[in-house]
Amino acid sequence: MTLADYLALSGPAPSAKIAYGSAPSQYAELFRPAGPGPFPVVVLVHGGCWTVEYGGISQMRSVAGALAARGIAVWNVEYRRVDEEGGGYPGTYLDMNAALDKLAAEAPAHQLDTSRLLAMGHSAGGQLVQWIAGRSRIPASSPLFQPKPLPVRTVISLGGLADLRREQALIKTSCERDMVQLAGTPSAARPDIYADTNAADLMPNGSRTVLVTGELDTISPPRVAHDYAARAMAAGDHAEVLILPGASHYDEIAASSPSWKLILPVIENALGMRK
Repeated sequence: MTLADYLALSGPAPSAKIAYGSAPSQYAELFRPAGPGPFPVVVLVHGGCWTVEYGGISQMRSVAGALAARGIAVWNVEYRRVDEEGGGYPGTYLDMNAALDKLAAEAPAHQLDTSRLLAMGHSAGGQLVQWIAGRSRIPASSPLFQPKPLPVRTVISLGGLADLRREQALIKTSCERDMVQLAGTPSAARPDIYADTNAADLMPNGSRTVLVTGELDTISPPRVAHDYAARAMAAGDHAEVLILPGASHYDEIAASSPSWKLILPVIENALGMRK
């Protein structure tokens, strides 16, 4: 798949659009399966190089609809990006916190079982879901600190660029993003800008990370997934890599692609839906 193919992706309309803040981009789309719950939940976080330029939430409806058809509820998250007012550091991360808080609050009304929960993000969204897994390790002095975060123990990173500290050069060439946009600036109170933003610095956190990357991905090549998995396992967390044959950076979020047939069993196994 090409970038143009990705931008053309779409899917069914959500069951509901639920705001978690007052800004236009602070909302999530709920895809609720038909029939009675409780339903396992996938939190979807779109990519787009952390910018409004490259689509986002609407493209994720392709897999959101496919998951809902399999009896899995989907919380498809929009958020403020680096080129939106309030986005970047700390706003984008605060949006993740608020979106998950809102999911926890809305779960009973929609019969969502947040004890069966995973987060799956694509590209920049992969970075954000890998960060979500480590929220419990964020220092209390950080603006991103969440005293009682909704636990997310399993994350699936689709071509994620999560290691901000070690992948600065790749993030710059792939997405034209500078670290000041994603991690802020150092200060006396916060001398290390990666201490609360870099998923690789927030381990071990007891999570299981599945790093999924297209064999032909040039934005987040397979090497990135293997390097992150090695660091996670060295820290004591569980991590595994799935390389998608013949796939680019975009195939993994198209429900019609051969790649999706390899990803769906990973999701259902993680949610306890397969025996």
